[in-house]
Amino acid sequence: MVSRFIRWVKLENHMKRASITTAAVLMTAITPALAEEPISEAEVLAAQKGWCEALVEISATNAKSGPAAAKALAESVIDSAYAYQMGPVLFKPTLAVNPQTFRTTRAGALSYFVGGDPAYPNDSGFALNDWTKCEIDNAAVFIAGDSASTMGKVHFTDKDGNVTTVDKTWQYVKDDAGQLRIVVHHSSLEYAG
Repeated sequence: MVSRFIRWVKLENHMKRASITTAAVLMTAITPALAEEPISEAEVLAAQKGWCEALVEISATNAKSGPAAAKALAESVIDSAYAYQMGPVLFKPTLAVNPQTFRTTRAGALSYFVGGDPAYPNDSGFALNDWTKCEIDNAAVFIAGDSASTMGKVHFTDKDGNVTTVDKTWQYVKDDAGQLRIVVHHSSLEYAG
């Protein structure tokens, strides 16, 4: 009886070790690879600055070369800054209205920035508002490995010097090439009450 119990304990211990090893292999197989380098604050600030510069450039391109050129530039900006090629992006633009409040697709984001898409009839093109300056004032930047989130104010200045300030939250992840991609973008006008 004792020898049978010892054999059972040895078998159970072997099965536990095998289960732990199997679990480790399975977790490795199903867990997506993280970027080798964590996101740095400098990368986040550079991505934000690049977004602002791109918005101003889309406005300038529209003024100088027209809507078609602005749309082409906006397509390039969206493709390089946002993660639509990785899946839906959680984008809530400042001036979007129901039933198209959220822009989880590339087409929805493009329409918000430059308008002209009959599927989004209320879009006039936020990036076409003659913006000449865009400044970011972060309240905080939170970094956790291959993900970073920011929250703060963004100030847009138009050609007449009028400033529009919005509350903005971004979340970034690194793609397979190590480039930051926006996966969350929430923007709203400041509460005036």
